[in-house]
Amino acid sequence: MSTLTLRLTDEKHARLRELAALQGVSMNHLIDELTTAALAQHAAEQRFRRSANAGSAQKGLKILAKLDQHFSS
Repeated sequence: MSTLTLRLTDEKHARLRELAALQGVSMNHLIDELTTAALAQHAAEQRFRRSANAGSAQKGLKILAKLDQHFSS
């Protein structure tokens, strides 16, 4: 396990402490949860981009056209 030192504004630090208290967790746990969420979001974006690059623009446009037809009727 690693130790990380962060430089935050006093206001941001206070807001994070308040959020941790509201959730009933330590600051360490809160930061761990937030970084996990950020990494999951990044991984999802990377999967999406890989899928988009492997796909067909024509097929994608056809699907979007079907969605437009479905939701506009």
